[in-house]
Amino acid sequence: MRPLFVHGWLTGAVTVRSTSPKDPTGIGSTPRHAGAPVPIAAPGTVQLPETKGYRLKKRILGQPMANERLKHERLGKPTALAIFASDNLSSSAYATEEILHVLIPAIGIFAFSLVVPVTGAMLVVLFFLILSYRETIKEYPSAGGAYVVTRDNFGLGVAKIAGASLLTDYILTVAVSVSAGTAALASAFEFFDPYRVEIAVGFIVIVAYLNMRGVKEAGAIFRVPTYFFMLMMFALLGIGAYRYFFGSMEIANQAGSLLEEYGEFGKEGVLGPFLYGATLFAVLHAFASGGAAVTGVEAISNGVPAFRQPEWKNARHTLVVMGSLLGVMFLGLSMLAAHLKVSPFEGGTPTVISQIGRLVFGDSLAGDVGFFALQAGTMLILVLAANTAYADFPRLGAFMAEDGFTPRQLIRRGHRLVYSNGIILLSVTAMILVIATGAEVTRLIPLYAIGVFLGFTLSQAGMVKHHQRKREAGWQRGVVINGFGCFLSALVCMVLAVTKFRDGAWIILVALPILVVAIDRLHRQYRREQLTLEDEVLTAAASKILRRHLVLVFINKIDASTARAIQYARTLAPDELRAVHVASDPDQARRLAERWSTLALSRIPLELIECSDRRVTRAALEYVVGETGDQQTEVTVIMPQRVYRRFWHKLIHDRSADRMTDVLGVLPHVNVTMIPFHVSSAAANQVKVVTTSHQDSQ
Repeated sequence: MRPLFVHGWLTGAVTVRSTSPKDPTGIGSTPRHAGAPVPIAAPGTVQLPETKGYRLKKRILGQPMANERLKHERLGKPTALAIFASDNLSSSAYATEEILHVLIPAIGIFAFSLVVPVTGAMLVVLFFLILSYRETIKEYPSAGGAYVVTRDNFGLGVAKIAGASLLTDYILTVAVSVSAGTAALASAFEFFDPYRVEIAVGFIVIVAYLNMRGVKEAGAIFRVPTYFFMLMMFALLGIGAYRYFFGSMEIANQAGSLLEEYGEFGKEGVLGPFLYGATLFAVLHAFASGGAAVTGVEAISNGVPAFRQPEWKNARHTLVVMGSLLGVMFLGLSMLAAHLKVSPFEGGTPTVISQIGRLVFGDSLAGDVGFFALQAGTMLILVLAANTAYADFPRLGAFMAEDGFTPRQLIRRGHRLVYSNGIILLSVTAMILVIATGAEVTRLIPLYAIGVFLGFTLSQAGMVKHHQRKREAGWQRGVVINGFGCFLSALVCMVLAVTKFRDGAWIILVALPILVVAIDRLHRQYRREQLTLEDEVLTAAASKILRRHLVLVFINKIDASTARAIQYARTLAPDELRAVHVASDPDQARRLAERWSTLALSRIPLELIECSDRRVTRAALEYVVGETGDQQTEVTVIMPQRVYRRFWHKLIHDRSADRMTDVLGVLPHVNVTMIPFHVSSAAANQVKVVTTSHQDSQ
């Protein structure tokens, strides 16, 4: 249903008029119930002109969507998997590389003997997170992200910490995804390597634009690249497994120097000293780097309302499918990396997955086709993985805005029924991060996973309390699953904080408390405003009506805007009406008074306020305060306002009326009204009239 505007109040009854273009009569199709407001027919329709900006918006984004379309924007499981799982699935393309980035400098060739065990440990974490979030989705079918769960079980104090961690996580998701996608592109075509930042920013613009067009339309676009990536990954793993068991594959070229340094012991991967000589810190550091693989698990629990009915069942099924796919791809890629001895490059390109693709597919024509198809699929899934953040960040921002933790503008749905302001905010902050880090994934990863696992920890702790409080059927099982998930998440979060501290994690550890403080201050500000407005409502309702109404029209010169303001002031039927001029220039005041006396406006008294020090605002303030001194006068101040079409027109005209409005508007029982006069429109109409008259005379 389109918005309805209140038309008036008559003895407690409300008359309502519809503004739907499908119902130009205004009658509507709502059934009439006893005692319910009945819409009346509008006296006529007015075709309002559309601004150039709005016409451009329609051309770029398409026709606006009515609120009724929201229920049709729900997603089936295949499309939902493409939207909500793209971040999670895409991390398999770089998680193995991040593990090797840590292990190879520490123990060289022996890193390839540890990469699979470290991957296996991370998959154990993934398994329990999937189980935990299945419980969350079941208990919170309306939306079960960390913010909602902690708010319901721990209150707003903990919820704002969870919300802040998730907001930073989603921003970093976009930055990491587009940077990794750009690296995949540069790995296939070295020409693009110097332009990685510009390309990454361009990817953000493209994904933001697609999301601005609507959830369902974005899902239809993103579905093909997501499934194409999965197809190419399984082709890579399948061909790699076949060649491992029934053929042969050469190890990577750069492994030769490592073998010379560490000898045949490393080549054979024979069980050596404890952890192959790696320190426990190095292994934990690698484990933390691989934590990027399980990011995005929470996305589905945040987006449950976007699924088709039954929402929670479809969401749980999609969550399991997502986790299974990630586990197979992550483990398979790590096994291939260990066998082929593929090591990452310092600059980030070529990537580990591209090197594996080249070795597995070979140098034949078919191999070249497979390699470039893999790189194309990897680039697309990595770039479109940012869409997971675009699906959840605006929704989370709206949840938090309803509680007063984020700006209220994030609540409003935009042109295509998406949270447009949230999409814009996410895009701008992600661009800043990409530019600041040079679009290097390795520099972003340390910032990435702490917020993710902090959110996991708080969410699972909230679920434990939820089970203990509700004691629903099977609650003991839920406590065990969510409790162990909370323990694992907290452990990984602490490991990340310690091992990644020097790599840049300290930035998040500092930024998160600052963001929480900012959120808290915003909440207190909204709360103060709410209490003030509520007090003012009660005060206004209890206050008596003052016996005298005085209307003052402040004028600077006599022109069409002044005449329009006086015309409006007379319709108020006040007890007294005056025109007031602050005489900062005596000559100008004298000329104004002489002209006033010769016009029809002279029946309205004009008062000149002496202002020898030219402090116009101060003089107006003293004058109005003097009129309200008897405590029995309600003063309405009318300000003529000249409105100009062009921005630069505002720069060449005096804006003192705006300053006077700001000062006078805070006085008790003083009400300031601006009466706009559109100068550009009036000038255009005048030119049209003059032209028509000239043609008639001919």
